Amino acid sequence: MTQTLDILERLVGFNSVSENSNLDIVDYIEDFLRARGFSVHRVPSPNGEKAGLFAVLGPQEGTGIMLSAHTDVVPVLGQAWTTDPFRLTCKNDRVFGRGTTDMKGFVASVMALADRASGVKLREPLKIALSYDEEVGCVGIQHMIGQLPKTIGSPRMCIVGEPTQMQVAVGHKGKAALRATCVGQSGHSALAPQFVNALHLAGDFMAGVRALQVELATSGSRDTAYDVPYSTVHVGELHGGIALNVVPNRAVLTLEYRHLATDSADDMLAKIEAIANISAAPFRQQFPEALIDIEQYNAYPGLDVSAEAEVVSVVQGFSQSRAPIKVAFGTEAGVFDQLGVPSVVCGPGSMEEQGHKPDESIELRELLACDAMMDRVLDELKA
Repeated sequence: MTQTLDILERLVGFNSVSENSNLDIVDYIEDFLRARGFSVHRVPSPNGEKAGLFAVLGPQEGTGIMLSAHTDVVPVLGQAWTTDPFRLTCKNDRVFGRGTTDMKGFVASVMALADRASGVKLREPLKIALSYDEEVGCVGIQHMIGQLPKTIGSPRMCIVGEPTQMQVAVGHKGKAALRATCVGQSGHSALAPQFVNALHLAGDFMAGVRALQVELATSGSRDTAYDVPYSTVHVGELHGGIALNVVPNRAVLTLEYRHLATDSADDMLAKIEAIANISAAPFRQQFPEALIDIEQYNAYPGLDVSAEAEVVSVVQGFSQSRAPIKVAFGTEAGVFDQLGVPSVVCGPGSMEEQGHKPDESIELRELLACDAMMDRVLDELKA
């Protein structure tokens, strides 16, 4: 595991918070892989400030196995760290640093595998996918995914290494992020009843959203494999008004829904749009232009793999785990699965215990277990 830790130390040292460019960490990984014989394809972001990588080692014949991860991490601003978040620190049986669990620990293990794989003959290719901007809604991989078939080719299966404590995860909910813009009228607060207050529109809309959540919880589809076994809808932000004595003519909410595989994303969006129309309708009698406009600005698909699928049994063999699980958080596995690549989630660390928290860390035994899984992947691929 020494090499994995050495690589992890380098990776943690890159401040690859999503708001920053990731080109420095991508340069390091690309140079590392090219030096070991990989064919590497860089996929720039639309603005050129970031990039992802698709890489392959081995014969052109065969589809092979792909290992997938993201290079960005969440911010540390406002968190009370007792160690330097961008310097790997070892204490007892753990290593601390931003991204150790989510998910540079897995990336380090993949890179150590890449080094070992370069010294053996492969009968099937080893493929690697590294994305950007996963932490802001799986944005990067959705820009990259169209390049996969034409660069390294679609693999026969994909392991996304998000932290699952090395259990094989076969499902997570899909998600959509929405912006609701409420349009009313400006006016002096002394004459407030004569105007349509955009914050009142927002309040009625939020009441409708809360009623939808109650409906989903009491009579919606259920999947007891999840801690919250039904689809959810949640308002995260509300902004409106410029001063107490001015009736606000605009208010903006951001909200999301996370849906089970059995609940259609289109149906969820349609229900929210209907709530917006119902909420705005009474105000149009006074101000015909009153409205609540719904804009979807991000979405990613869920994952729902049969426990009987071949990819599940194969990766359970690699990870030496038993019953598959489902996870509360979203991953890029749904994007690969939507492309037709059988995909599961399996990686070291605990998202619940460490993900996005101050003093993020990972147990050394988790990294050791991940390295052991990588050895089994190599055994599967080598001639």
